[in-house]
Amino acid sequence: MAIPRLRAYEGIPLFSYGFRPFFLFGALYGAIAVPLWILTYLGHLDLPVLFPAVEWHAHEMIYGYLAAVVTGFLLTAVPNWTGRLPLNGWPLVLLLTVWLAGRVAVAMSAKLGWAATAMIDCAFLVVVALAMLREIVAGKNWSNLKVLILVGIFIAGNVAFHLELHFTGTALYGRKVGVAAAIMLITLIGGRIVPSFTRNWLARNQSKNLPAPFGKVDMIALVAGLVSLIGWVIAEDSRVTGCLLLLAGGLHLVRLYRWQGYRTTRDPLVLILHIAYAFIPVGFIVLAAAAFGLAPPTAGLHVWTVGAVGGMTLAVMTRATLGHTGRALKADVLTCVIYAAIILAALLRGVAAFAPEWGAHCLVIAAALWSAAFLTFGFGYGRALTSPRVS
Repeated sequence: MAIPRLRAYEGIPLFSYGFRPFFLFGALYGAIAVPLWILTYLGHLDLPVLFPAVEWHAHEMIYGYLAAVVTGFLLTAVPNWTGRLPLNGWPLVLLLTVWLAGRVAVAMSAKLGWAATAMIDCAFLVVVALAMLREIVAGKNWSNLKVLILVGIFIAGNVAFHLELHFTGTALYGRKVGVAAAIMLITLIGGRIVPSFTRNWLARNQSKNLPAPFGKVDMIALVAGLVSLIGWVIAEDSRVTGCLLLLAGGLHLVRLYRWQGYRTTRDPLVLILHIAYAFIPVGFIVLAAAAFGLAPPTAGLHVWTVGAVGGMTLAVMTRATLGHTGRALKADVLTCVIYAAIILAALLRGVAAFAPEWGAHCLVIAAALWSAAFLTFGFGYGRALTSPRVS
């Protein structure tokens, strides 16, 4: 029997589906948080938080912005995986409130203290994990438990971040665990959606050569990526880790090539998925170079965080918003501006790491481009996210 995709819902459109509030608020927060960090970095602002400025920036990008967007994606994907009804209405309002409480708690951490801040902040991903677990178990969709494991790693990383920061004054491992979980999530979910959307587009354009199906190459690339990420978290300067990272980068390049993204240049909505994913192997390779002393570690880190995470989240948010609000899957000029801004931001952030003499200027421009991309999404797609689905 066919399962209805939505409950009868007559409330505020923003809370009719999980992607709507979390894509919108996540994008706006991502746009605001980076300029605040730049002002702090340049000495023009003193944030009233317990965290050192660098750690606050890292935490809010990983466990603030990214956590919101990942939640929006999962709340939209899980009903499709399980065949169950999506979360909407007051439960969704309460979930968003928990996320907002975390952002306020971190911002007021100097007054709240580290323990209260940690509990309020970490509560969000725990609630998300419990909501996902309930749906996966009820829908008997056991194959997607691996995604829940990655959410669990995010939770562990966030807890470690707060504990490590309190007891040591830095959060090196908490930072790296969050980034590693983000990269694994992109390689796992990206491995589904990138070739799938590419295959659909090529088939519609009557192409006989389609992306290679999931196979041994993909499995080996995923395993190599996981092992190298574990090595990077534990001992990023090790030459063994460098070799593992280089191997993972090469395998993910092969994986990406098999998806035939070079044949999708006429559709920006598909092409951006491949470009964003390309930052994954590039990040592996640059971090491998860093392990051998040939590149600054921050270069590879920001290839991942700005290029892969920023690019892939914007690619998914634009496409999902268009598709789930009943609009045509077509990239307009505004959408292309969003994609261009995030790609340029990633490239300039890499230049800032490799060229210290231009570092400050490139950093400021990259931050402006990042914020421009997310503000453009927020205002350009805000109407679609806050209005009823188009018939």
